[in-house]
Amino acid sequence: MKKIASFTVNHLTLLPGVYVSRKDHIGTEVVTTFDIRMTRPNYEPVMNTAEVHTIEHLGATFLRNHKDYAEKTVYFGPMGCRTGFYLILAGDYESKDIIELLKEMYGFMRDFQDEVPGACARDCGNYLDMNLPMANYLAKKFYEEVLCHITEERLNYSE
Repeated sequence: MKKIASFTVNHLTLLPGVYVSRKDHIGTEVVTTFDIRMTRPNYEPVMNTAEVHTIEHLGATFLRNHKDYAEKTVYFGPMGCRTGFYLILAGDYESKDIIELLKEMYGFMRDFQDEVPGACARDCGNYLDMNLPMANYLAKKFYEEVLCHITEERLNYSE
């Protein structure tokens, strides 16, 4: 069986960053999948499910309410390895094109201090598994350490 594209990325050298994981063509439309890698795989500890779940709720809510990207957002959710998130946008994008959007989103998550959207039994299948303080911390860390000083090696996969 052929390896899928995400399993061909060298996870031993991958740094936290924002990468185009793939571009798919659906008819005449392009859909871009981004790899938002928050922790260094196989080097740093992975994120716990509670903060991943909280970031998922906050990020999805932010994106689906964004003035420019609400209609372009197809999906925002966690990677199974818990080192980051996938963002799927309708359109043909490069990593550098969404850095300002991600700064807005991670700034929102860093500063969020209210009830987590959808964190109740009626709205979520595992609403008790949330950790807002840790989600705030991780969003701040990614914002400051990656997004504010983004370099080419954190925008494009190395060969």
